[in-house]
Parts: sequence; structure tokens; C-alpha cells
Amino acid sequence: MYAGPEKEKRSIFRNPLLYTSTALLIALLYVSWVFYTRWQENQEYEQKVAAMEEKKRQEDERVAELMGGSRFEILNFYATPSFIREDQSATLCYSVSNAKKVRLDPPDANVWPSLSRCFHLSPKKTTTYTLTIEDAEGHTKSATVKVTVE
Repeated sequence: MYAGPEKEKRSIFRNPLLYTSTALLIALLYVSWVFYTRWQENQEYEQKVAAMEEKKRQEDERVAELMGGSRFEILNFYATPSFIREDQSATLCYSVSNAKKVRLDPPDANVWPSLSRCFHLSPKKTTTYTLTIEDAEGHTKSATVKVTVE
């Protein structure tokens, strides 16, 4: 029998296929981990945004209700100061909700539906101002304020 050369045992560490497949597996696991953590962060961010939007919506509803909501009303109508001298001016302010038209008698300035509007006026004599509002159905409401001139 011929003894011939003995088959050389290959070391597992000399196998390039093993290194390549191990490196690819590690790279695949790393990329998968990066995608998963970013997806998880996006989910948390979307939940926070949704919670913030819900809070904002509730706050907007509360503000709308405080500003008259669906009520047809004169929320504020006042003059400051209500006592002036002839050479002074007063500030007249009003706030209305759900009004289609606004009228001021006697007419001293342009007025329109507003949640908050103020303007200056300088009456020469004591004057009572009447604010009248009208809704889309023709209903009206009025309020008065007196500016006394000394």
C-alpha cells in the first residue's frame, strides 16, 4: 500500500467563508437593531405628538367656550375711563360672539364682529353708546355704556 501524502487538516480559522458569513451576520444584526430602535423612537414620538394634539384640541375647545362658544352674546362692552374732561378721550371696548353684524349708536367709529376690539373716542358732551349685534337669523341684542364729560 502506498501511503501517499496525508490529507492536511484545515483549521476552522482559515476558512474565509466562515469569516465572511460571520461578518455579514453581525452587519445584518446591527442594521436590524438600528432600524428597530429608530422605529421604536418614531412610535414614541408619534404618541407624544398625538397626546399634544389632543391637549391642544381640548384647550382650543375650552377657549372657544370661554369666548362665547355657540352662544350669541355681547361678552363685554365698557368704556374706560367712564368720566373724562372735554379735551380727553376714552377707550370703548367690546367683545361679541357669533354675531353677523355689529352697530354702534351714535356712530363714532367703524365696528365689526370681534372677540376683542377697542378704539378711542372723544365725545364733546355726555354720551350713552349702544352696541347692537345681530346674528344670522336676525335676532338682536343690545348693551349700553355711558361716557360722562365734565
